[in-house]
Amino acid sequence: MARPDRRRPVPRSRSGLFGRRWERTGSEPLTARSALRLRLLLATLFIPLFVAGTLLFWYWSEQAGPEDVPGAGSLRTLMAICAGLALFAVIDLVAVVLRRRRERR
Repeated sequence: MARPDRRRPVPRSRSGLFGRRWERTGSEPLTARSALRLRLLLATLFIPLFVAGTLLFWYWSEQAGPEDVPGAGSLRTLMAICAGLALFAVIDLVAVVLRRRRERR
């Protein structure tokens, strides 16, 4: 006998893009959307900032000597973090632009 508190799988025809397998339990609307204008603004602000941070930490790590603090390894780590955040912001910007273009049609 199945326990009544277990969720039941949702049929594949209602499962969405990536395949939601369980019934909805939250109270958010079915057509919940993120704030695309805010995401667009934040992406356009932070892409140049993170690219500048990447270049700054790269240059600083190249100029760092063996006895300098912070060391070249720490600066390369910060450079990689800034580059990853810049890449994430670019991907988000592309996603927002594509979604806005699709909604305008």
